[in-house]
Amino acid sequence: MLKRSGHADLPLHTGVVPKWLADRMKLLGTQIIESLLLNYGKKEVLTRLSDPLWFQSLGAVLGMDWHSSGITTSVMYALKRGINERAREFGLCVCGGRGKYSRKTPDELLFLADATGLDGNALVNASKLTAKVDGCAVQDGFQLYMHNFVLSDEGDWVVVQQGMNTKEKTARRYHWSSENLRSFVDEPHSGVTGENQGKILNLTDSQADQTRGKILSITQENPDRMIKEIAKISNDKYITSFELRNDRNLSMPSHHEVRAEDVDLKRLGSVLATAYESDNKDFESLLLTPGLGPRTLQSLTLVSEVIYGTPSRFTDPARFSFAHGGKDGHPFPVATKIYDESIRILGDAIEKSRLGYNDKSDCIRRLNTTALQIEKYCDPLADFDAVIAHERKHSKEWGGRTCCD
Repeated sequence: MLKRSGHADLPLHTGVVPKWLADRMKLLGTQIIESLLLNYGKKEVLTRLSDPLWFQSLGAVLGMDWHSSGITTSVMYALKRGINERAREFGLCVCGGRGKYSRKTPDELLFLADATGLDGNALVNASKLTAKVDGCAVQDGFQLYMHNFVLSDEGDWVVVQQGMNTKEKTARRYHWSSENLRSFVDEPHSGVTGENQGKILNLTDSQADQTRGKILSITQENPDRMIKEIAKISNDKYITSFELRNDRNLSMPSHHEVRAEDVDLKRLGSVLATAYESDNKDFESLLLTPGLGPRTLQSLTLVSEVIYGTPSRFTDPARFSFAHGGKDGHPFPVATKIYDESIRILGDAIEKSRLGYNDKSDCIRRLNTTALQIEKYCDPLADFDAVIAHERKHSKEWGGRTCCD
């Protein structure tokens, strides 16, 4: 299981998600979570939410700005709306949120503990400690403003929280997981994403064990002696600090447009080849969707990868914006008609799976498998400019919309 999965640059963006997109994000996001539950179970859902690269990819496939801090708040809001409506069925619940809603987390956790028999005090302590560590023990210049606690009825949990640095106009997202968690102060994060600010004070690093001990001993020293020692330190030429260890790094640039260097063109090419060059009639017969076009298959292939992909597949989250586009118009306006088709087909596949008919679900899984085979044995590098031009040419036909519409 992943613990600390790295960091990513997240430009701090303002604005709101339009209702037409927020409602679709809720529907498709909940369907993706439900598919994960049906295929892998609750632990896998929490594991993926604890992976910052998968989380960023999910936000991109849902039509959010592919690189901005807004992905965190909008995705968690969409999931809270969708998951909590079916909390008893899913065995999952999302607590907290942004601003004043983050402060309601303890009360929500105690309520859930009463309903499930879990240890409410332990859950509240976990919530408070994760916020304290990221707000105090990791002094990286970011002020926490969002805290979400995702809890399963089996007692497993994930925390996704975010801080902002208004001076630098950047944000940092922190991921925590109860899975294999040894200590809240010994490398507890499953991942940290945010603008790289260089060296920071990170007292949670395993290499900081001696430093934590020294800090504790300092608190027990005579104040007069400490004042003399501090005076000596002030003349030193350097100060020792600790850096975050980077395991799954993601550098999100500040530019709004999606560029060729932001995308693995071979992976994108395999998606396009699956959608536009495969035997679409075969997919159509399995999906039982008359008139199913290659553009919908393109979106479903990327949705399929979000559901069935392995961790190594999410190192270029920008690629997932080619499923439905982005609300800021990059790489192209959100194709609402295609988005609605994705919701309809995935929803129908889930419903039929529950009844024991797995044709559609198997087909959606096969889209990912087919793309992987094409990528493995061929060299389908995408003509990036041609792909963008094609999308923009058909944008009106596919119901293209942006946050300005």
